[in-house]
Amino acid sequence: MTHKKVSLNGVELHPFNSEGELLDYVNLYKGILVAINAEKILHATDETRAIINRNIGYCDGAGVQLVLQQKGYKDACKIPGCELWLKIVQRFYHEKSFYLVGTTQQIIEETVTKLKKDFPAIQIKGFRNGYIKTEEEKVILIEDIMVKKPDVVFVAMGSPKQELLMEEMQKQHLAIYQGLGGSLDVYTGHVERAPRWWLDHNLEFAYRLIKQPKRIGRQIHLIRYAYWLVTRRL
Repeated sequence: MTHKKVSLNGVELHPFNSEGELLDYVNLYKGILVAINAEKILHATDETRAIINRNIGYCDGAGVQLVLQQKGYKDACKIPGCELWLKIVQRFYHEKSFYLVGTTQQIIEETVTKLKKDFPAIQIKGFRNGYIKTEEEKVILIEDIMVKKPDVVFVAMGSPKQELLMEEMQKQHLAIYQGLGGSLDVYTGHVERAPRWWLDHNLEFAYRLIKQPKRIGRQIHLIRYAYWLVTRRL
């Protein structure tokens, strides 16, 4: 299965029509899954753009979905990264093994405990927190990945740190990789996600803004994105 990429402001992504299509693709063509939203497009640097374009970018925002549809990909769907990783677990946990890196020691331990409860047959080959302070710690982690050879690796450290680490891992061990950002905080109940109504109406950003007014600086960039959308400059 091959898939044509679409370029938005130089950021390339796959216009997947469904979660199932994405899962089928990554099962055949292992690589690093990178969630693409308005902020990633607007803030793309040469480095982050190159990382995305070498890997598997997918639509993780209503604005990006709208642009894809305007470009003729009418069935392009939005796939939230905080839901996708659990879809990967659900689809593959009977046949693939997993490794998790990121967040605090407490949350990573709670995540592993909850995964084993929610998916009793899951095989977790290893996990560690995201506080990798020395080159030696990073080398030890990558060596552990090489020895244990997990099929799927989740890294929750925020962008672009998580993508840079996954690229180093990928050079030594080919697998399905996905950056999770703050998804594990949501999964373990430490952070509340927007209620379903807000999600279904593409208003998660507004819900976050109500809950965290200090995010206004980030939301201003969405106005810039809307302008680019209207003027068709993407």
